[in-house]
Amino acid sequence: MNHSPGFLKLVNEARRQVRELTLEEVRARLAANPCAVLLDVREDTEWQAGHAEQAQHLGKGILERDLEARFPNLDTEIIMYCGGGFRSVLTCEVAQRMGYRNVNSLIGGHKVLVAANWPMKKGN
Repeated sequence: MNHSPGFLKLVNEARRQVRELTLEEVRARLAANPCAVLLDVREDTEWQAGHAEQAQHLGKGILERDLEARFPNLDTEIIMYCGGGFRSVLTCEVAQRMGYRNVNSLIGGHKVLVAANWPMKKGN
C-alpha cells in the first residue's frame, strides 16, 4: 500500500517516541508475561476478517475513548498491532500521551503475524 507523505510524516515523528518490537520479541514478551495484552487496533471489518487468536480489539477510531476503561492500570503491558505497523505506532504514541508506560507496536503488524502462521480466527 502506498501511504501519503503526510501520513508517513506523522508515523515517522511518532516512531521517535514509540518502542517497536519484532515478531520474535512479541512472542517472548507474551510468553514471559501472561498478563500482557495483544491489542488489535484495526478497523472492525479488518478484525472480523481475521485476527490473532488471543488478541483483544480496540479500533484506532475509539482507542482514546475506551482505552482507560478497558485497561485502567497504566502499567499494563500492551502490544498493539494494525495491518502493517503504521497505525499501531500512532496508537502507541497516543496511549503514552495518556499516561501508559508499557506500550509497544509490532513491526509489520497483521501481515507479519499471518506470514508467521500465527494462530488466527475470524469474527469475534
